[in-house]
Order: sequence, then C-alpha cells, then structure tokens
Amino acid sequence: MKFALFLGCNIPARVPHYERATRAVLSRLGVELVSIQRFNCCGYPMRNLDQQTALISSARNLALAERQGLDLLTLCQCCFGTLKKAAHLLAGDDRRKATVNAFLAKRSLMYEGKTQVTHLLSLLHKQIGEQALKKTIAAPFNDLRIAAHYGCHALRPSDVMQFDDPVAPRIFEDLVSVTGARSVEWSQRLECCGAPLLGINDDLSMQLTAGKLENAKAAGADYLSTACPWCQIQFDDVQNRMEIEGRSGADLPSILYPQLLGLAMGIPARTLGLSGNEKDIRGVKAFIAQ
Repeated sequence: MKFALFLGCNIPARVPHYERATRAVLSRLGVELVSIQRFNCCGYPMRNLDQQTALISSARNLALAERQGLDLLTLCQCCFGTLKKAAHLLAGDDRRKATVNAFLAKRSLMYEGKTQVTHLLSLLHKQIGEQALKKTIAAPFNDLRIAAHYGCHALRPSDVMQFDDPVAPRIFEDLVSVTGARSVEWSQRLECCGAPLLGINDDLSMQLTAGKLENAKAAGADYLSTACPWCQIQFDDVQNRMEIEGRSGADLPSILYPQLLGLAMGIPARTLGLSGNEKDIRGVKAFIAQ
C-alpha cells in the first residue's frame, strides 16, 4: 500500500509530532509514504475569498499525486475536506475542469480525476481494518478512558466526504477500542473545537473549547484524542494558554490518535514525539497493561 503524503501547512510548522507518529505507525503496518516536495497549500484559507484560486490550488496537488500514479493521504481534516470537495467539483463539471487544467498546463500538469483522497482514520479503519490493527497491538491500554473528537470537516458534507455517518459516526471510537482504551460517551463530541474563531473572536473560540473540555471531563475522560492539527493545537497549545489566563481548569490533555495507537503497538514514546505536545501526556503510559 502506497500513498502520497499531504501534510499541508500546519503540521510541519506547528505539529511535527503528528507526522512523526503517523510515519512510525504506518511503517509498522507496511504502508509506504511518498513525499512530494512540490505540494502547495490545499487552498482552504482562500475558499471564502476566491473559490477559483482555492480550487486551482487543490487541483495542482491532486495533479502532482496523479502524475506519480498515487492516491493522496491527508492528516489534516481541513486539507481532507478541501481536497475531497475539489475532486468532487471537478468530477461533476467538465467546463470547470477544463478551466483549471488550462492553468495547470502552464506548469506542465493535468488533472484527470484518477487520484483518490483519504484521511488517516479512514485508511486505518476501512483499508487496513480493525482486525489487522489488533494483530499489531503489543502493549494494550487498561482502564484508559478517551474522549474521541471528530472535528468538523471529515464528516460534512457527508455525500462528498464519504467518511462516516455525520450524525452518529463510530470510526474513531472503533479505532480507540483497538488500542485497549475505552471511548466515553459525551454530548459535545461532534461540536466544533473553536479553532476557526481563534484570532477573530478569541473569547468565543475559547468558550467553545472550554465547553468541550468540561463536557469530556465530566463524562469521565482521562485524555482527549484528535486526528487533525487544528483541533490538536486548540486542545493542546490553546488549552495551555487558557489555563494560564484562568479560562479553563479542566486539565484534559489531548493525544493525537497515531500517538495513542503507536504506544499500544509498543513504539517508543520518543519515536512518537510525545514530548512535542504542549501539555504533558507522558502519564498515558501508566495505563499500559503490565
């Protein structure tokens, strides 16, 4: 199994441990990741300012992967949603695709629609599968309670994303279960983390974050788990800032899912980049069954 790995902008700059943990886990699973150095921004920041520029930006990435005959793997839900939507729009509109390809031709590229876009959680759940994952578990967790946070962009619009049931998803909970941990039921699990509002309305952004943290903590979670850099930054870096400013006392650390899975596989914490998290998550190792 081989994919072009699309990291987007935030992971290399702000959450490099997400890439480290993902590479370590997928290497154990025999998944080959190809780095394409010429990838650009997915187009997400431009989507509400200039839709055509955003579409061309997405299409260029898709065309680069397509030229190498590879499907594209994303770790960021914003990137996943943007690239999936671009592929959907181009598949249903020959005129739009011709316009985009006219721009791509200036860089000796063409997009034909052969490249599929998948998110890390989909790869693990649908293509590798729970049973195959369970065979790799060497150090399962015991009595660890996880609040699985889905994020927004992977679930909606569901007919385009084709990720999971947008109202009652189970992929993340299934993947948490693979590690031996138990998912808690919490009423705000599908609510926005607040990240899109940061820098625009910090008070409201942090209110949303604090509400989710308090809800997950009240449900009995020991840790929160994410699979998106934006959400991870909000629940890690921003939560730390909120604690300093007296905006939250939940103290609920967030662990990236490949870090959680990697520990259950027996991969060393250093390899998974646990020290890269703003809030200390090393205590999660105490839940590994002896």
